[in-house]
Amino acid sequence: MTRNLLIFTALAEAATGMAMVTVPVFTVSLLLGASLDTPGAVAVARVTGIAMMSLALACLLTRDEGRTRAGRAIVTVMLAYNVAVAAILVHGNLVLRFDGIALWPAALAHIALAAWCVAVLRSPP
Repeated sequence: MTRNLLIFTALAEAATGMAMVTVPVFTVSLLLGASLDTPGAVAVARVTGIAMMSLALACLLTRDEGRTRAGRAIVTVMLAYNVAVAAILVHGNLVLRFDGIALWPAALAHIALAAWCVAVLRSPP
């Protein structure tokens, strides 16, 4: 169960991260319905993409760790990440009025991934 979670997460984060690095204006528009108006905003979006690809690499490299300390650590980190990203996306829509077409699918995906992380952490050894 841990292996499948980490492989899926690695693929999803790598794809999104690559999109943030290569086409940040399009990706942010799709996700938030917002524009990146300054070179600084584009740079921050690209740094975010690199961070996402780094998370993907960490998931990929620990996919076979299972219930070891390292395996549980990466799943715990991804749980925190998924909860935080889901909260930011939901807040972005409800409070900041972001309305990208991919916002709710992304928020729901992060909620589902967080639930999967919880299931992995709670599963018996």
